Amino acid sequence: MTLLEHLRRMARNNLWSNDRLYRAVLDLKPGEFEAGRISFFPSIRETLNHILAVDLLYLDFLTDGGLGAAAYDDFVPFDGAASLAAAQADFDRKLITFCDGLSEADLDRRIITDRREDGMIPERIGDILAHVFLHDIHHRGQVHAMLSGTSVAPPQLDEFLLDYDIKLRKEEVERLGLE
Repeated sequence: MTLLEHLRRMARNNLWSNDRLYRAVLDLKPGEFEAGRISFFPSIRETLNHILAVDLLYLDFLTDGGLGAAAYDDFVPFDGAASLAAAQADFDRKLITFCDGLSEADLDRRIITDRREDGMIPERIGDILAHVFLHDIHHRGQVHAMLSGTSVAPPQLDEFLLDYDIKLRKEEVERLGLE
């Protein structure tokens, strides 16, 4: 498997993991989504909004969207879990499309990242994608832990679309179009 193939699989796994997490979040009782909790961000809502805001920032960098740091700074947080889930799923599909459009050579191509007062920093596309996936995994883990203190059991998130998982979770995989 090449690095590009791995990153494409990571994009698909990101969609799958986010879908599993949001299905749990959407089952929360009223007040649990925004309730204060102990974590880096003080609620499930704030943590999930942060994930999406950072995702959008890096997608803007990757696609030369022209917003720069404003993609993060101007992000308007979602109050409701359903609208946030829909926006995250839309981003996840855009990231899959972006990854599917890359060539191996693109992974070494440098793009400009707007680091505000630190300047415009060139970064490799492959490194940016690795960062996005690691960032999402990190904060999904925090939401997973916060779910432990709610009425909803945290979903299993440590699968990676292995052949076994695809067979075991066939309905999920088909629903998301990840076959």
